[in-house]
Amino acid sequence: MTSIITGDIINSKKSSPKHWLEALKSVLNSFGKTPQTWEVYRGDSFQLEVTPEQALLTCLLIKATIKRFNDLDVRLAIGIGEKTYQSENITESNGSAFVNSGECFENLDKTTLAIKSSFEPFDTAINIMLDLAQLTINNWSSKSAILVKTTLENPDLKQNQIAEILNRTQGNISQGLKRAGYDEITKLLHYYQTQIQSLC
Repeated sequence: MTSIITGDIINSKKSSPKHWLEALKSVLNSFGKTPQTWEVYRGDSFQLEVTPEQALLTCLLIKATIKRFNDLDVRLAIGIGEKTYQSENITESNGSAFVNSGECFENLDKTTLAIKSSFEPFDTAINIMLDLAQLTINNWSSKSAILVKTTLENPDLKQNQIAEILNRTQGNISQGLKRAGYDEITKLLHYYQTQIQSLC
């Protein structure tokens, strides 16, 4: 079982790609090489393969990476399933994970993050949680996005160490994480992990 994330940048025409494209590629690169593991196509769309366990954390990392640029956001669809055909380019590979990701992406209406697998009760529960999480996530400021990204990438660091990296006070970090809903996001990630492990 694998997971395919399909995404595109919201408001990409309002911002020069040189601002966000390198940042996006840098995150995608941490999961493997292009074009087999990830690929950017049509200028502002991309596809990435990660393990099902990594999928939600990966989406939150991508979200935080793009939200640091004012006026930009990203739509993300997670498809979980099989990969039955492996091409040199991920966008030409196939299987139920790709189909689920594509269908989920096409059905993103007012939401910017959703999941589709062959386990309907799992999808329903997680998608309700994702809708609620987005009430906070979609409103991250640039500062919140940078803070969340740094904290997600360094889960073992204490707040005073994060403060040093970002040149802020520990009080700032604590307040910023509270505003960004970081504790609740951590609980969501933990719940997602336990559910995925019972499915895979």
